[in-house]
Amino acid sequence: MIALLDDRSVIALAGADARSLLQGLVTNDMEQLSPASALYAALLTPQGKILFDFLMVEGDGAVLLDCPQSRAEMLVRRLTIYRLRAKVEIELRPQLKVLAAWQGETLPGISFADPRLPQLGIRSVVAAAEVPAGAGPAGPYHSHRRGLGVPEGEDFGSDAIFALDGDLEQLHAVSFTKGCYVGQELTARMKHRGTARKRLLAVSAPADLPPAGTAVTAGEKSIGEITSVNGHEGFALIRLDRLEEASGAPLSAGGVELRLAKPAWLFA
Repeated sequence: MIALLDDRSVIALAGADARSLLQGLVTNDMEQLSPASALYAALLTPQGKILFDFLMVEGDGAVLLDCPQSRAEMLVRRLTIYRLRAKVEIELRPQLKVLAAWQGETLPGISFADPRLPQLGIRSVVAAAEVPAGAGPAGPYHSHRRGLGVPEGEDFGSDAIFALDGDLEQLHAVSFTKGCYVGQELTARMKHRGTARKRLLAVSAPADLPPAGTAVTAGEKSIGEITSVNGHEGFALIRLDRLEEASGAPLSAGGVELRLAKPAWLFA
């Protein structure tokens, strides 16, 4: 199963200061990025909330960011604001495409193991001409991802969810040893004080989910809210302590019965 992720774009940062610029901005440690090891990271607000998330890989003479297409131009603009006098060229590369495979297939181009979760398989950044003729649409991949409980892109919203509430620590996107980056102070404080009580969990329903922002209830008690919807599937930001207190109570949102599960990889 190979999917062409046509909802993803590739941004290239090239130049002598590309890695150092990113090191001062993103949640992960750029020292750990190598041709053999990709990274997952996010760019936060100064208050520690997620603005953009992306995968990073070295190749094509640059650091390549595999990011949601819907937010790619905004990410380019934000990185350009932070560039100042750094020797970095930042550009979208529409000639590059993103592939994913999760059943043992091999991929052309710059391929790498998905650093978030082994079950997500491998990804690749390829020239448009290298996309295999049999590559399928992105839908099956995203169903697989949601089935594993892994959020990305639109599931976080923009400036809505703290990095630790959004599962970024468990998905290997946050370094607590690298030093300063945008939003680092509050993220580190939440980690060391243990104040992250919410988690982003995958939800599903027998009918279409209600829109983002709809409260999730366990019986009569509110325990969170829907953050993203894709038909019968989506994500919700849930207070884990309230979920535990309401154990056994029926879950619903907007009158629609919900199912949610805390995945094995997610620790509280």
